[in-house]
Amino acid sequence: MDYSRRRFLQTAAVGGASVIGSGLASGVAPLTAKQIVSQDGKGRKMLILGGTRFLGPHLVNTALESGWEVTLFNRGKSAPKMFSKLETLIGDRKDNLTALEGRKWDVVIDTSGYVPGHVKASAELLAENVGHYVFISTVSVYDDKEGLPLSEESPLGVLEDETTEEVTGKTYGPLKALCEQAAEAAMPGRVTVVRPGLIVGPLDNSGRFTYWPYRVAQGGEVLAPGDPNAAIEFIDVRDLAEFTFTCIHNSTYGVFNANGAGIGVSMQELLHGCKMVLGADAKFTWLSDEFLAEAGVGAWIEMPLWIPADYPNGRTVISKAVAAGLTHRAPGDTIRDTYKWSLTALDSRRTLGNSLKPEKEATVLEKWHKRPISE
Repeated sequence: MDYSRRRFLQTAAVGGASVIGSGLASGVAPLTAKQIVSQDGKGRKMLILGGTRFLGPHLVNTALESGWEVTLFNRGKSAPKMFSKLETLIGDRKDNLTALEGRKWDVVIDTSGYVPGHVKASAELLAENVGHYVFISTVSVYDDKEGLPLSEESPLGVLEDETTEEVTGKTYGPLKALCEQAAEAAMPGRVTVVRPGLIVGPLDNSGRFTYWPYRVAQGGEVLAPGDPNAAIEFIDVRDLAEFTFTCIHNSTYGVFNANGAGIGVSMQELLHGCKMVLGADAKFTWLSDEFLAEAGVGAWIEMPLWIPADYPNGRTVISKAVAAGLTHRAPGDTIRDTYKWSLTALDSRRTLGNSLKPEKEATVLEKWHKRPISE
């Protein structure tokens, strides 16, 4: 039995009864004593740029559990009542940082920097009054054309026009790389850059992982994409938040890849893990990359976690982050908690994102079963 399958089984044993039909539908589970990164923030002040979407709330909750006095800075448009008891400064990174002027914080966590000019402006404004700047970046910064292992020293993507501020699928990664550089230039030696891969878990606003626990829980025949043994990578949002605070509390600076455990989990293990942890009655039908492409099924967004075999997809090297304190909870915990949260958020189109719709799944499966079988 391989390591990742054993972790699923351990989680199932600890979890006890199946989630399906149990009536459990809570939101973000409270942090356990093991998950709290000590009270090192007691008496210290933190500014979070953003703070009300997906990763943000987990960072805020971890900060509060760790004793920090937290201030948020955002436009006040996304879930403005989520942290009504916290000081929230209203502004816009594009052209209105007035609320930050003259204020002092021990640490800043930047969760909302996508344009280098915006990061430059905020970091320069805060440089004299902040000791530590944490920038949440992405593994998309890498120039991953060959599918090679990606370490913190791997080549970064570049833009032909570095003045562009338009965030698209092609510019997102290179713009984030320039944001990293802007922060470091403003506060040399005082910046921590965290490069996560696919962030998953409760409050996920993309559907790129949530689809699978939810779909498998519905049971029946489930369309499973591509190679069952294809390795996938993701990081639980709570593990990412805890690692961020480990870096803060240890005054750890530099660049770190923060992705899933290096042992990896295969697509097959994830789907069977969903079935086992959730107690689902699901049957998986594996469709080839070629058939899915011919059927017009889109990779990654429409068919979550599916990356065709001919697409460069370098594995992320996380040894540096692990040495700095990155830990991972069992995948089964992520599956169970994501599913439970999804049941509370189905009225939002973001919960399942633009993932495969039931009608299209049924149509594609029907075509698969009616395809001519070559002798």
